Amino acid sequence: MAVGTLFLIPNTLGAEGRAEQLPWVLPAATIKQAAKLKYWIVEDAKTARAFLKAIDSLVSLATPLQEIEMQEWRGLSQQAKYNQKTPPEKLLQALLAGHPMGLMSDAGVPGVADPGAEIILAAHRLGASVKPLVGPSSILLGLMASGLNGQQFAFQGYLPNQASARIARLKKLETESRRLRQTQIWIETPYRNAAMITACLQSLAPETLMCIGIDLSLTSESIQTHTITEWRKRFPNENTYAELQNRPAIFLLLA
Repeated sequence: MAVGTLFLIPNTLGAEGRAEQLPWVLPAATIKQAAKLKYWIVEDAKTARAFLKAIDSLVSLATPLQEIEMQEWRGLSQQAKYNQKTPPEKLLQALLAGHPMGLMSDAGVPGVADPGAEIILAAHRLGASVKPLVGPSSILLGLMASGLNGQQFAFQGYLPNQASARIARLKKLETESRRLRQTQIWIETPYRNAAMITACLQSLAPETLMCIGIDLSLTSESIQTHTITEWRKRFPNENTYAELQNRPAIFLLLA
């Protein structure tokens, strides 16, 4: 029996007005393919069901939502935290039976800043076809809109939580950016946005360019690029950027 195809299904970047977002951020072909799938591996089942419910409002699901089979996967590093040892191959049994499967993250595209990479690699090992579908990526959207160097860039994931380690990493990224003329990109847990902005304003050189993208692809989207000197004028204290706290953000710098 032929092995099925693993479809990488992008999610919206925010939950607000998801059904209204879908025609804006996902091509019709991506929406139609998502509606066909019965077997899924997802980061969070509740989020995935909300996404599929929104899909159903546009294109009827081939399988009723209550009959769709979902397995959760949060990555090997998260499993180690909870002493779980489920191999990714174990979640791909539907593929081996010849069925197509969908892989979905909580937001954005699977496999990028996302634990889905282990599932994708396991699918390759099983000889399955892997089909990435088009959808929103905060990394690429932020880079596109930043005005910073799109020819040479690096994504750094999350920076350290501890204040002194965070500042040390920022300075290192700034040095690398200056040496290579390379845009540095990273994300942060929304509730630490204020701490990240404070660290940037305290530690980066005045002439360094920094872009902050908030709520990308949503109606509340904000993308601005300024020098650190200009950001300090705009944000003279933490109260002035309190509204950015708890909102999905991406950060970019070019020294």
